[in-house]
Amino acid sequence: MSGSNHNDVVAAPHCYYCILPLYPPMKVLILGSGGREHAIAWKLSQSSARPEIHTAPGNPGTLTHGRNLPLPDLTPSSFLAAAESVQADLTVVGPEAPLVAGVVDIFQSHGRAIIGPSAAAARLEGSKVFCKSFLDRHHIPTARSHKYSSRQEAAPHLSSLGFPVVLKTDGLAAGKGVIIAASLTEATAALDSLPDAPLLIEEFLTGEEVSFIVYVRNGQAIPLEATQDHKTIFDGDTGPNTGGMGAYCDGRILTARQTSEIMDTIIEPTVSGMNAGGAPYSGFLYAGLMMTAAGPKVLEYNARLGDPETQALLHRMDSDLLATLLDGSTPTWKSAPSVCVVLASHGYPGPIRTGDAITGLDRAQCQVFHAGTALRNGALVTSGGRVLGVTHSGPSLHQAIHNAYHEVAHITFDGLQKRTDIGAKGLKRW
Repeated sequence: MSGSNHNDVVAAPHCYYCILPLYPPMKVLILGSGGREHAIAWKLSQSSARPEIHTAPGNPGTLTHGRNLPLPDLTPSSFLAAAESVQADLTVVGPEAPLVAGVVDIFQSHGRAIIGPSAAAARLEGSKVFCKSFLDRHHIPTARSHKYSSRQEAAPHLSSLGFPVVLKTDGLAAGKGVIIAASLTEATAALDSLPDAPLLIEEFLTGEEVSFIVYVRNGQAIPLEATQDHKTIFDGDTGPNTGGMGAYCDGRILTARQTSEIMDTIIEPTVSGMNAGGAPYSGFLYAGLMMTAAGPKVLEYNARLGDPETQALLHRMDSDLLATLLDGSTPTWKSAPSVCVVLASHGYPGPIRTGDAITGLDRAQCQVFHAGTALRNGALVTSGGRVLGVTHSGPSLHQAIHNAYHEVAHITFDGLQKRTDIGAKGLKRW
């Protein structure tokens, strides 16, 4: 199957599973080095197909499920070279930057199967201005907003939508390109901190925030279970935004009616709208939603699985992830809720300190996903902003939270930051 056409691989998965004993293990390459990629490798390693797993560049966690492939850089051509070096049958893209840079396009031009949207489709995440224009054009529920080409142009209009107000920078910002300002003074300071590039001033929506991810294959969107992220660095949703300080996955986050409404009014119009616009969508599509009194509205789109949502999501998935990727089979879920608590480095989400020794992992009796970790002289040390994702489950959300934090207490490194209220919103709701 190496080097085969993307559509050919996805179109005939049952053939592969039926004649599995006649073939060597499928070679799967995962692109990325964070907690999301470790979770993907961990879940794929449980597949009945027994795939051979490679991660580029990976981290010490992904190394426990296969082989890490060092890269000279993170360009699409380097990722392609890695795939060719191991003759990968299928590649799964983790982070957004390679997607926006066109990694799917270059893989497909070389006949290599890959999960993810083209660069044109990834603009849903790569450009907030493009995304907002798309949503408005297709009448998909979202917040009111105004677009400006520069900070100078935006400055006189900071109060145009009242306060609080949301400021969004246009390009990729690792989940940190959104600022909520409660006053004109805060909005002015926020504006000065943003790049002098296209930006949005957006209406502040109230309600419950939900991460809703679907897998799009051959134009069909397959919904995954809803999760809830915790974006800010401090408890009580205070402090600056981060890439995500934790998440939980619970079957009660959305009702069946709400899920149907999201699919009908948001996801399906998005997939059909992208197709009509000449940029068909394929791969994972993440809708950051606000469940307002008027119904669900889109806050943002991401063109990939979320992080840390993936850690909680895949921990709760009961079925074979590889089978879903190959044939679009509907995933099934464990009833037990799951919780992921992120442990972050000193200084995060600002300038961080690295190289702090990590201890206690051997005492943790749960799945701990590596993100910003490295091996130095055989010892595990911090190497990024978000270091580990301690993930556990339980028969109830309360028990899952308790179990996760019980294991968090075993792990230490100097400057460790964590929130102590991951999942607490769910406890208040139910």
